[in-house]
Amino acid sequence: MKSVTEWEKVGLTKQEYDMVVDILGREPNNLELNLYGVMWSEHCGYKNSRPMLKHLPTEGDRVLQGPGENAGIVDIDDEQAIVMKVESHNHPSALEPYKGAATGVGGVMRDIFTMGARPIACLNSLKLGELEESDKVQYLLKGIVEGMADYGNCMGVPTVGGDIGFSDSYKGNPLVNAMCAGIIRHDEIKKGIASGVGNSVMIVGHTTGRDGVGGASFASAELVEGSEERSSGVPAGDPEMEKLLLEACLELFNTECVVGMQDMGAAGIISSSCETAARAGTGIELDVDLVPKREKGMTPAEVMLSESQERMLVIVEQGKEDRVFDIFKKWDLQAAVIGKVTDDGMIRVLEKGQVVGEVPAKSLAEAPTYERDYKRPEYMDLLQGSDMQNIPLPEDYNHVLLKLLSSSNICSREWIYQHFDYNAGDSTQVAPGSDGAVLKIKGTNKGISFSIDSNGRYCYINPREGTKIVVAESARNVACSGAIPIAITDGMNFGNPENPEIFYQFRESIFGMKEACEKLNTPVIGGNVSFYNETEEGAIYPTPVVGMLGLIKDISKVTTQDFKDEGDVIVLIGTNKDELGASEYLKVIHGKEEGKIPEIDLELEKRVQSAVLDAIGQGIVKSAHDCSDGGLAVNIAESCIGGEIGAKIDIYTDLRNDALLFGETQSRIVVSVKSDDLEMLEKIAQQNNVSVEKIGVVSGSEMIVNVNQQQLIGLSVEEIKNEWRGTLGCYLK
Repeated sequence: MKSVTEWEKVGLTKQEYDMVVDILGREPNNLELNLYGVMWSEHCGYKNSRPMLKHLPTEGDRVLQGPGENAGIVDIDDEQAIVMKVESHNHPSALEPYKGAATGVGGVMRDIFTMGARPIACLNSLKLGELEESDKVQYLLKGIVEGMADYGNCMGVPTVGGDIGFSDSYKGNPLVNAMCAGIIRHDEIKKGIASGVGNSVMIVGHTTGRDGVGGASFASAELVEGSEERSSGVPAGDPEMEKLLLEACLELFNTECVVGMQDMGAAGIISSSCETAARAGTGIELDVDLVPKREKGMTPAEVMLSESQERMLVIVEQGKEDRVFDIFKKWDLQAAVIGKVTDDGMIRVLEKGQVVGEVPAKSLAEAPTYERDYKRPEYMDLLQGSDMQNIPLPEDYNHVLLKLLSSSNICSREWIYQHFDYNAGDSTQVAPGSDGAVLKIKGTNKGISFSIDSNGRYCYINPREGTKIVVAESARNVACSGAIPIAITDGMNFGNPENPEIFYQFRESIFGMKEACEKLNTPVIGGNVSFYNETEEGAIYPTPVVGMLGLIKDISKVTTQDFKDEGDVIVLIGTNKDELGASEYLKVIHGKEEGKIPEIDLELEKRVQSAVLDAIGQGIVKSAHDCSDGGLAVNIAESCIGGEIGAKIDIYTDLRNDALLFGETQSRIVVSVKSDDLEMLEKIAQQNNVSVEKIGVVSGSEMIVNVNQQQLIGLSVEEIKNEWRGTLGCYLK
């Protein structure tokens, strides 16, 4: 049996170990080796992703802070800004779903308030194995939802939206991406820097224990047999303490004694200290004996690498430490001076007055990067070449629609969002259940809209075009609420980047995101990369997650997806096409996940969104809902369910009936308007050079769909609602 070297134990390669020796001019001791091991892990160092991330558009007229800080910041006018971030907690949630998901929420919230912002909204994106086939999946989903809900609810931050999907691809490796947004004034923005030689370095919040030691390294490896033994590495969260920490930190910012602040998430003290020092070009000297601990006999490595939650590193102006002590004592929290800022660029660790470790801060914070080989997977040609014309037409379209509405990827998410207090803070204008969540900005007449989206199947079949679609759909969702899309934060979830086919997926996804964000003017202001999402059975589908922010300049114009009034005209903006590939219909009804994914014309997409926004701005749109999973028929059904009112649809076409009703052609939005406003809508569509077609009226208590004068669907709204609402509750009682 091959013996494992010391550098392999901490996750370094021989080449990386040699680099450490060159940097130090000597061999590292055990503590120093552990510091490099965790900071040069993929989770902390982004060594496989940084070269590609540089291709993303990160600047724009509204961008106040792009990637490189704890979270990105976007201007929303009136000297106000939104701070937002997506973080993943995939591997911890696979082993300890409640703790893993809860601490994921807590960590991303700290990213927000360490910038000086008050968190105002949470969203999430969850991917798990097939719900119907596994008790384990049901157990994971229950734990993940309860963990996220308990943490967010206790913090008083509303969870206003989400994205959930089920596929065998995620069977052993669920994805848990947590998104948080906060609000701040321009002059209140804080940075995570350790500047000012002689300034004090303080740790505030919770005490430090052994929980989570090595968590960043664990998140940088595949889940294999025996990984369950690492569940002790999943730290526990304490939302009540985090609530106190939030209030104490925001109060501390008002004292003007804070130079910089950094969340202690992955890799704990060493990550926060070396990153703040590297940004400022300084060094930090730390004494592990001064760190408040809750366990005896902790080694310097355990103290430095602990991922105990609810802690912050604060750089305080020399001589103002007592103000910090007073504030944290008031909030019944720990605060301790554990070191000072130095001018030599080194991270120096002391124990019992002796130096036990000393390394350059920048060398820890700037891990080596790799340009990985990439290769187009052969399966892509096979899947994309599948002939959709051989798919048999349904005999019963009512049955197909009900089957789709009750499928796990389309059914109601009420079971999930009823766990969340989505009205906390009294700013929520549109709660979960419509295309885009909406919050009012207090004291103003404006609002913001959020959406979070992904589509692993599309991205598996065609990662570049699939990622474009994810960005476009997320923008389309906030546009349907009446918001102008202005920026994204992303969560990039992939398998092992050392596999050329996996790196091809990642690379193509980055270029797809770049193209879509440039065309839609939605720069990437920050995010997260999670690699090594694999089990012994294989990698997950490549799953880029897009969290979109939109700005609503007049909150009175907010729009939802539900039909409103009898007699309103139902209009399709955009064009139906003969596209069945990779659809939910194909998976649910025919058991196939193949075919060309829908085409995406980003120029057309932008024009469709502009037309809808113009019409909403004119005050004529009563409902707006984008066509996505399940296609046009599911779109109409969801608007009927939301409004508890029927619709009579009449369409003339030469398309296949199933492609018309269930195909997932992009850049389509269904709106309803008063009949008197149809002419104005047609004029707006013409001005934006997009097609518009009256397809029906809001009417009665049934959903009736006629195609070429033949009734294909005729169901009561009550029946479709019952099918749509029942699935998750049935499996998750």
